[in-house]
Amino acid sequence: MSPESIQSFLEMAIGFAVAGLLATGYQAITRRPVTFKLLQRGPRPSAFAAVPILVFAAPFVIMRTTLRLRHRFAYRRFEAVMIAGVVAGFWSLMSGTIVVMALTTLL
Repeated sequence: MSPESIQSFLEMAIGFAVAGLLATGYQAITRRPVTFKLLQRGPRPSAFAAVPILVFAAPFVIMRTTLRLRHRFAYRRFEAVMIAGVVAGFWSLMSGTIVVMALTTLL
């Protein structure tokens, strides 16, 4: 494996870890899971505050929703679950890259 591939894999793993950390932290504080419905409340300060949380917690939200629907509806196609996994993985890679760049800048 090339060093770039290993770095991308680690950035994706960091992105998933940060997503899980933010989603779990949000749920511990508010006693409800983070969802994309937080943006549907209209132009309130809470909706604007939810944007950074959702940007970094989105891979966790996507996979949690996909796996819950997969168990609820047994007829759900494998392709839909795979596409959701690819989207969550790509999103995780991008957010993980931002986290690594921010940490590199700070250190």
